Amino acid sequence: MITISEMGLQISGKKLYENVNLKFTQGNCYGVIGANGAGKSTFLKLLDGRLSPSTGEVHVDKNERISSLSQDHYGFEDQTVMQTVIQGYQHLSDVMEAKDALYAKEDFTEEDGIKAADLEAEFAEMDGWNAEPDASQLLQSLEIPEEMHQQLMSDLTEGQKVKVLLARALFGNPDILLLDEPTNGLDVYTINWLENFLADYSKIVIIVSHDRHFLNQTCTMMCDVDYGEINMFVGNYDFWLQSSELAAKMRADSNAKKAEKVQELQEFIARFSANASKSKQATSRKKQLEKITLDDIKPSSRKYPFIKFEPDRPLGNDLVQVDKISKTIDGVKVLDNVSFTLRPGDKTAFVSRNDLITTTLMQILAGKMAPDSGEVIWGQTVKLSAINRDFTSEFNNNNLRIIDWLRQYAPKGSDDDAFLRQFLGRMLFSGDDVDKQVQVLSGGEKVRCMLSKMMLEKGNTLLLDDPTNHLDLESITSLNEGLVSFPEAILFTSHDHEFIQTIANRIIEISNTGIIDKADTTYDDFLNHPDVQSKLADLYD
Repeated sequence: MITISEMGLQISGKKLYENVNLKFTQGNCYGVIGANGAGKSTFLKLLDGRLSPSTGEVHVDKNERISSLSQDHYGFEDQTVMQTVIQGYQHLSDVMEAKDALYAKEDFTEEDGIKAADLEAEFAEMDGWNAEPDASQLLQSLEIPEEMHQQLMSDLTEGQKVKVLLARALFGNPDILLLDEPTNGLDVYTINWLENFLADYSKIVIIVSHDRHFLNQTCTMMCDVDYGEINMFVGNYDFWLQSSELAAKMRADSNAKKAEKVQELQEFIARFSANASKSKQATSRKKQLEKITLDDIKPSSRKYPFIKFEPDRPLGNDLVQVDKISKTIDGVKVLDNVSFTLRPGDKTAFVSRNDLITTTLMQILAGKMAPDSGEVIWGQTVKLSAINRDFTSEFNNNNLRIIDWLRQYAPKGSDDDAFLRQFLGRMLFSGDDVDKQVQVLSGGEKVRCMLSKMMLEKGNTLLLDDPTNHLDLESITSLNEGLVSFPEAILFTSHDHEFIQTIANRIIEISNTGIIDKADTTYDDFLNHPDVQSKLADLYD
């Protein structure tokens, strides 16, 4: 159990939060949410002892082991995959090394024998004899095959390193598991595996994530970092979001009778209770939900950008034909004879277990990269507007203010300061924010700039390569709604399950050996379709 008492934190004179009182108990998965800069990742550092609070205390029960997900993908380059995972249980790893060092001594003494016996007992108590088999099984579940377990981490791809570091965090069934953005860099199938793993995890799990579907599938409680406080609420992300909106509505409707408000709250809770998540904690969550009172829910201070794409002309009869394109990068064939035809009205999600494949395809579609063979034929009425996965070139070596950067892309009549300031204000760049130089903006601010550019371009075909990367939950929600309401064609990639599920009506799964193309479907239906599951096995065999 973790108990936080009267905890406060100031960093460089800035108060992040104060008077925080929380208790984390076994069997619950807690999602930590809040606007960018609110202190979510900092909160995890306080929990695992990497930071000390300015006031109050964070108390962890004695002998409870904390494990956290490392964000340093290159911090274990000289270690094997197996060593990296087992070192996630540091005490077990230390005992293994101490045993090996003793047995390697040439002058093994009686005293060494006593030490070895003590270490062997401690090793057995930690189930050390099953350490390597357990680590191996965990790695294979994450699609790191057995033949890679003795390879150096430096030999792995970026995506493989992410999976190994996740296995490192999960290894040994820690009492307290801290996961900061655990879905970053994972393909949708690995994310689904992790959702199932955490749904039945019996210890304490605390997660920071911008993935709404992931939070909904795993979390039983939400910790909202807002107003300089951290407040805990029963339920998953959707319950928090809708209850917050309900609280704002109740507060605004000052003339409504409290009895009517209570009735609305009870009906709202009943709906969520009836649809509790798939995890075995659903029954306890239902009981907790039923105990909520009107005073337990509060409106949020979050601000949502206004994102709406309006094409200046509709598409004609043709969208795009991709004819037998192939592409090799660094000696590896990424795309092999890929063909498909998209129709006006298609909102197509391209998914893959390898981001390089989808990004290469999007670069070719956008005309930023030429295929080695084959061609892309766009319809004559198509007007493209795109955001690339790597958009740094749009801002590097650029000392323009935000307002002047955006002015470059504004059509005549929309390039005056008054219009641009109003436009940027709706994208949460208010007041003096518009005078910031674009080269110093955060990742999320740059994405909001790119989305502003796309809205001004008024394209009738949108190309978006992982557009939710760097965005906070509020911006993701607004972008999601903006794309759902867009009347023309969208071609996009994403790791966000809910993003794909709510936007796409066509799914194209692609590997370096072929594609699976299914139109008029949702993402969930695609994943659960028996024919698709059979084809996926062949695609990645």
